[in-house]
Amino acid sequence: MSDNNDQSQSRIARYHGDDGSLQTSGPKRRRPLWRTILYWLLGIILLGILAGGGLFAYYASSAPKITTAQLTSQNSTEILDDSGNVISNLGAQNRTYVHSQDIPTTLKQSVVSIEDRRFYKHHFGIDPMRIISATLANIHGSSLGLQGGSTLTQQLVKLSVFSTAASDRTLKRKSQEAALAYYVEKHYSKDQILEYYINKVYMGNGVYGMATAAKYYYNQPLKKLNYTELAVLAGMPQSPTYYDPVAHPSYAKQRRDTVLRAMYENKVISKQQLTDGLNTPISSGLSVNHTVNGTDSNDKIFDAYLQQVIKEVEKKGYNPYKEGIKVYTNLNMNAQKRLYDIVNTDKYVDFPSDLLQVGVTMTDPQTGAVTAMIGSRKQNVAFGLNRATQTDRSSGSTIKPFMDYGPAIEYKQWPTFKTVQDTKYNYPGTNIQLNDWDQKYQGSLTMRKALVESRNIPAIRTLEAVGLNRATEFMAQNGMKFKSALQYSNGIGAYVSSEQESAAFGAIANGGTYRAPHLVNKVITADGVTHKFDVASHRSMTSATAYMLTDMLKGVPTATWAPGAQIPGLYQAGKTGQSGYPSSVSGIPDGAVMDAWYSGYTQHSSISVWTGYDQPNEPNHYMTTAQLSIAESIYKNLQMYMAQTQSNDNWVRPSSVQVVRHNGVDELAVVGSDWKQYLNEKDQSSSTGSSSSMVSFSSFSRDNNSSSSTSDNAASSRESESNATQGGNNDNSSSNDASSSSSSSNSESNSSSNSESNNSQSSSH
Repeated sequence: MSDNNDQSQSRIARYHGDDGSLQTSGPKRRRPLWRTILYWLLGIILLGILAGGGLFAYYASSAPKITTAQLTSQNSTEILDDSGNVISNLGAQNRTYVHSQDIPTTLKQSVVSIEDRRFYKHHFGIDPMRIISATLANIHGSSLGLQGGSTLTQQLVKLSVFSTAASDRTLKRKSQEAALAYYVEKHYSKDQILEYYINKVYMGNGVYGMATAAKYYYNQPLKKLNYTELAVLAGMPQSPTYYDPVAHPSYAKQRRDTVLRAMYENKVISKQQLTDGLNTPISSGLSVNHTVNGTDSNDKIFDAYLQQVIKEVEKKGYNPYKEGIKVYTNLNMNAQKRLYDIVNTDKYVDFPSDLLQVGVTMTDPQTGAVTAMIGSRKQNVAFGLNRATQTDRSSGSTIKPFMDYGPAIEYKQWPTFKTVQDTKYNYPGTNIQLNDWDQKYQGSLTMRKALVESRNIPAIRTLEAVGLNRATEFMAQNGMKFKSALQYSNGIGAYVSSEQESAAFGAIANGGTYRAPHLVNKVITADGVTHKFDVASHRSMTSATAYMLTDMLKGVPTATWAPGAQIPGLYQAGKTGQSGYPSSVSGIPDGAVMDAWYSGYTQHSSISVWTGYDQPNEPNHYMTTAQLSIAESIYKNLQMYMAQTQSNDNWVRPSSVQVVRHNGVDELAVVGSDWKQYLNEKDQSSSTGSSSSMVSFSSFSRDNNSSSSTSDNAASSRESESNATQGGNNDNSSSNDASSSSSSSNSESNSSSNSESNNSQSSSH
């Protein structure tokens, strides 16, 4: 017994405290590790909730105000010009407002069933149960496309105040959206909220609101539609384009059937109605001859420009048809109106027929801003083929500064007096002979003369010396990329758009910096936030290359080579270009061509013009020698108009370029290059004259409305590709109907995929 007591006492330390009392101590009992971890987790979660709540409150406090006017107004997108004047309201005329008492109950039930089944049960603007349900459904992939996490109230707030761009889907935006949804729920009834939503949603084809959609798609008022037709409308707002019952009937039926099932689950329709509805053809009741309400008659003036603005805005993540935004463009409306008059009236240019088409782009070389664009003439169809951005017509010789001579200066540092050979020549690695437009050889001549006179053989010889890889690189640096590898034949004609050429010549004009062409300056969303966009730009060539190219190209707009583009006293440069017909095409007179171009520039305006027929192989759809100056005349009249408000600045020679006296002419060379090796080369041609000789600008009429005509002497010396029976550039697809091709504004163009043998039947100049 005493042993046990001793053992017990040995396990417990005994001692007397300061007060003489007996004290004992033993091993402390530790807290389980899992409980410690749990406490920490709970603490972290609590802190997270507090921090999240604080952040939510902070963001919500900065939410913009929302008014009845915003909730009831149409989401009209304003398009403004460079002066801030509204030039178009997308969809402004395309809505018929319908009040709650006139909205069929079945439509209300349809919308609630598919968009927010608990709409009448939640009263805070957001629905936590809906959010949790949608999240779980997305995780398990079982939502069947019925509903997302946003309530109808939240969707109304988005449509009224916020942008729908993916880049704007931030925590701050979500917090503000929830706060405003709560505000709307507290200040408006459920019927009012539903009314606003039904009238505001975008329904495709420029149509806003379900009442307008009923008229557009069924040519009936809402009250006359049956439940299957109302189900079609109720399902469209999620994706108006894909659920268009006319354009995409299969997708529209799938969506309608989803709505019908949701209506059945929500006890809106019976089982028999569901079965009948699912068996009803989607085409039932659809109107065949629906039309969008009238648009502004002035839109035809800038139809192509507006078309490209919408594409650019959509590419940036905004939907101009679903959200009310302000789009500030770079459009110079006065210049646009003048350009429209130039190509659509007989005051400036003598067109042979209304079928001859045009594609024109003007950019600011200093910024890359597209200031004017026109994609057709004599066209009344909205958003028709935009020939200013199409890339299926050959550029002819306007490509030579970028594929041939520009790379020669940039990579090989050729001086402007470098001798090039205009002698009998076959494409590299082939027995295909290339000829010039006049079927003659000039022997040895300077690079300057070869470029100004647009000799084909020297151009391809230069390309061969440069190499296709280097030439392709230089083209890409100047905004002209191709899906297929370039061929030697592309050195006298590539498939690019006037928009691409305008920007590329703009890079030469500004001293060697390529700035991507862009139409949109900024976007202001409905919440008042301004979104500005970076413009892609980079050094695409040295200042020496740019200056030397300009100095040579100054020799083109003269009485001899491009009389239609000559503007006495104006410092300008440019390049002509035409593409001829294959020899296999019969009935084409000598000198006739498919395409005629002129691309020219000052320091402030770069303009590229294409002219031709959409179906060039149709009878009489060719351009005669007398008509080749039309492109030049369009350029001249627009450039003269711009010169009235722009300074007339000459280019200043950079320190990297030196003047070399060669054969009595001031030529140019890159400082530090071995240009002396080219001095002894024989040039049998006469000089084209000093490009620095300019007539006093005072002799230039500041508002000359007369059209430019070509003299007989100039016409006889003009480029005429079809006279060359071999060599040059031809795309057999040019015989296709150009009007059926899709207009593309992408940076990638379609290069010719034909072999040189297929490309050898026409020449380019």
